[in-house]
Amino acid sequence: MESSERITTGPVELRLDFVHWTPVIAGALVASALSLVLITFGTSLGLSVASTAPTWRDASRLLALISGIYLVLTAAVSFGFGGYVGGRLRRTWEPGLHHEFLEFRDGTHGLLSWALAIVITALLAAVIAAAGTSKAVPSTIPAANTGEALFPYDLDRLFRSDRRDQPNLAYSRAEASRILLTATGHEGMKADDRTYLTRLVASQTGLAQPEAERRVDDVSTAAALAVKRARQSAVILGFSIAVSLLLGAAAAWYASCLGGQHRDQAAPPLRWQLGTRT
Repeated sequence: MESSERITTGPVELRLDFVHWTPVIAGALVASALSLVLITFGTSLGLSVASTAPTWRDASRLLALISGIYLVLTAAVSFGFGGYVGGRLRRTWEPGLHHEFLEFRDGTHGLLSWALAIVITALLAAVIAAAGTSKAVPSTIPAANTGEALFPYDLDRLFRSDRRDQPNLAYSRAEASRILLTATGHEGMKADDRTYLTRLVASQTGLAQPEAERRVDDVSTAAALAVKRARQSAVILGFSIAVSLLLGAAAAWYASCLGGQHRDQAAPPLRWQLGTRT
């Protein structure tokens, strides 16, 4: 005699709320605010690798290393804390989900908070930079060229003179800066450019030809060093930012998973762990 069993299953609920955006936005805001505070604090202490001024800061490799480490720690702390907030504030998942799937969901919340925090920080930095530039440079004054921004003191040395009737000095400085920038390439300064710049310096300052040549050579060497330092600072800064952002993503993922475990009471809270360690 055959018996048949009826298997009844409950209705399957399709959940579309894979991402809880309110905790994600909250974590991103917390990470952005904390990173801004820490970066401002570090900049006030001189922990910045973005500098082209010919001072001890450019020659100090130790300072560049410390600045990079501080930037990495800033990203780990800020994004980690933001990821933890995003994981801790999310709603409870539906019961019965596998642990690995829960961890993936929590980590995704931290990763989204990390990405949104980067966007917010980049937009805020762009707004601050635009506002500072508009206030620093009046609209009636043309913007300085790249050479004027990189080595203004060297251009002052190049055209330094006791004469007060130097004709069209602004255009001469701009022209000299373009020549010096071109001379920072692999080929160096061309002979005709050196001759022309020497005559320009002699006519503007009233120096003799040998003295003008010596000044051109000295300033050309200093300008090449300034450009080299600027390139090194840009490489160090870019590498430090890339590494810090990647480590910040990992910190946000891990901290969000930890916050989700604390939210579901699947792991003891941090205060309990700290209080019971021996």
